[in-house]
Amino acid sequence: MVTRITGLASGIDIDQWVSDLMKAERTRVDTWYQKRQVLEWQREDYRNINTKLLALRNATFDLKLQGSFQSKTATSSDTSVLTASAGTSAVAGTYTVKVNSLASGVYKSSTESLADEQGTSGTKTLAEQFGLSGTVTFTLEGTVNGEAVSKYFSFDTSTANIYTVVSEINKANIGIKASYDSTLNRFFLVTGSTGSQAKITVKADDQGFLRDKLKLGVELNTTYQGTNASIDFNDLTGLEFSTNQFTVAGITFNLKSTSASTVTVSVGNDTEAVVEKIKAWVNAYNDAVGLMFTELNEERYRDYQPLTDDQKKEMKESDIEKWEAKARSGLLRGDSLLYGVYSRVRSAAMARVEGLSGSYTSLSAVGITTGSYREGGKLYLDESKLRQALAQDTEGVMNLFTKTSETSSGQGLAVRLYDELTKSMKLITDKAGSGTGYYDSSTIGREISRINTTIDKLEDRLKDMEDRYYRQFEAMEQAIQRMNQQSMWLAMQFGGSSQQQ
Repeated sequence: MVTRITGLASGIDIDQWVSDLMKAERTRVDTWYQKRQVLEWQREDYRNINTKLLALRNATFDLKLQGSFQSKTATSSDTSVLTASAGTSAVAGTYTVKVNSLASGVYKSSTESLADEQGTSGTKTLAEQFGLSGTVTFTLEGTVNGEAVSKYFSFDTSTANIYTVVSEINKANIGIKASYDSTLNRFFLVTGSTGSQAKITVKADDQGFLRDKLKLGVELNTTYQGTNASIDFNDLTGLEFSTNQFTVAGITFNLKSTSASTVTVSVGNDTEAVVEKIKAWVNAYNDAVGLMFTELNEERYRDYQPLTDDQKKEMKESDIEKWEAKARSGLLRGDSLLYGVYSRVRSAAMARVEGLSGSYTSLSAVGITTGSYREGGKLYLDESKLRQALAQDTEGVMNLFTKTSETSSGQGLAVRLYDELTKSMKLITDKAGSGTGYYDSSTIGREISRINTTIDKLEDRLKDMEDRYYRQFEAMEQAIQRMNQQSMWLAMQFGGSSQQQ
């Protein structure tokens, strides 16, 4: 920044004079700044609308899926024995289940407390904890994906400790996990899976480390095997599964205990889930359509232009906020692009679906209606009427939203609305961009870029003009200074002559 010392000869406040001269010139540049601000506000408004349309499209996508209308509930008569959930393929009805046995893995634990693994200087080695010397070796065999996998282990008792054994077994990936409880001083082996395929076999234990030192009670070449879960399902008996969580006829069961008698599982349509999805869609629709209606009809205050930096300096923050609220109001009032999107979205949602049999061919038939025209197409949901429609004909309601067709008029409401929203969002993105890219190539983005180029040129021109004004005043200062010097010289000459006389 250049520091100027001005007005010494003339006594004029040159900085103020230059500032006043530049104000008139800056007005033209400020006009471009105001144009850019208006475009930035418009772009922000467009993008806010696209955000609402995206939320509506996401909610619409849920209603495109038949699975959204086919969700089921499953209720167990005894949740201490089993719980259940139903998938979309489950058939509504009542099922009986008797739990004969639970699936289990293999568990081998120390039958008594082992010697303490901690010594005065930290964790003891295997030699110190168990009185061993040299090397201990053993081979374990487990199952991974139903296939037998074995691993040979070898430990130097002078350096390895019990936690080394645990770590090496866990890293072996043989379907067997180890742990050590330092409070109980007990060692544990457990299979990573359950069912009859879960197995632990000690293939070798030459020093008797597993059996005698860890006291696991395992015998050489003896296979310890898990058990399957077994249930009776309706008229099917003895169905077996390797885990306690499994699916039969679209119903997922979670077994908790065996039962002496049968447990009843009731499966029905999950009407509440459907109602919640439709409620979410109605809310998203009202948010999007309501914002578009507001923007299209918002009053425009043309006397309120964006404030310049100099104007803001002279105003309170609260006054600036009030002014800018007026300045950015109605920037999309009557906008042709927005009106087209608004009209097409409403039409796609409210038009009848051609080719449907039954009573449910429009939103009003399932309890979704529009308010007065002053509300801009806001939807109202009669939940009791919707629940009644779902109870009477779930498939009919589903088809209203999900029907596919080669013609738009024959498409379900969600299908055609989703397509329309995708097209409309692209139109708005082409106009205002998305805000996610490094370069905004949208229509407004390019216009803002052009204005920025114009502003840069005008700012350079203003800088040159300001420098010229200062040079002119500097020349004036120098001229005045010379005149003052000449005046002083003449005064001195005349003063000297008078003294001589």
